[in-house]
Amino acid sequence: MGPPMLAKIKKDLFSAMKSKDTNRLNVLRTILTETTNAAKSANPIETDIQLLSLLRRRVAMSEHAAVEFADAQRHDLQQNELAQLAVLDEYISAVEVMDEDAVRREVWSVADRLREGQKLDGRRMDLGTIMRECLRDDGPLKGKPVERAMLAKIVREVVGAA
Repeated sequence: MGPPMLAKIKKDLFSAMKSKDTNRLNVLRTILTETTNAAKSANPIETDIQLLSLLRRRVAMSEHAAVEFADAQRHDLQQNELAQLAVLDEYISAVEVMDEDAVRREVWSVADRLREGQKLDGRRMDLGTIMRECLRDDGPLKGKPVERAMLAKIVREVVGAA
């Protein structure tokens, strides 16, 4: 079926066509093209979190392009990129993710459980050990809308504090 946000993007594409909103139309077509291309690869986009990652990559590319256009004194193209950034930000803010405090609580509970139970089997508690434990099939974060970058940042904090 695909991520729920993808259905909204497809619906919004038709609305943008009807209203002739070229910036929104260009952004939505690009997103749909990238998700279609990803579907043909080893890592298809199946969740809103993966779609969020794709949207953030598009934001980074558009920000870079806007800077390049500004440096080249192409303010018309810079304005187009900034308008597209506004559309991307709209969709990014619509994706629900676990808040940082909830993720931090789960990571600390996993780290404490590992320390107490000595489930480390001779391994030291590191980033990979805690992340695997959090995301395994019966882990506390499996299937929840968690950004891996945020999770990795929090795990680094926990490992550094341990």
